[in-house]
Amino acid sequence: MATAQTRKVYQQCVGTPFDLRPVEFSLLALLLANPGASPKQLGRTLDMPAPNLSVLLDRMAARGAVERRRSRTDGRALQVLLTAEGERLARAAHAASLTMEEPLLQALTPGERLVLRELLLKFARGVAG
Repeated sequence: MATAQTRKVYQQCVGTPFDLRPVEFSLLALLLANPGASPKQLGRTLDMPAPNLSVLLDRMAARGAVERRRSRTDGRALQVLLTAEGERLARAAHAASLTMEEPLLQALTPGERLVLRELLLKFARGVAG
């Protein structure tokens, strides 16, 4: 039930307005924070096998959002970079994503929000249980 609600809110705030699937949004956010990441790093972070990542990068390159480039320091290494359009899209989608939590959290009291925050931080630290 919670997954369905969060998907619905994502679709309303980011997915439909920016025509971005969740994995595409994640890729843009990663590249915004880590310019020049390697495909291997991106695949590991997104938990995607190389063939699937390649399809994703091809799709985003065709959209004009990313480009693959050889490293200036190691000509054998490949880097993935946001284009100017990709950076604009990433920043706009990120700004919109910051509003996604509010509709979901409206049903919670301030105390419940605090408990949820503490539990999510515990999960993020890997100490859940």
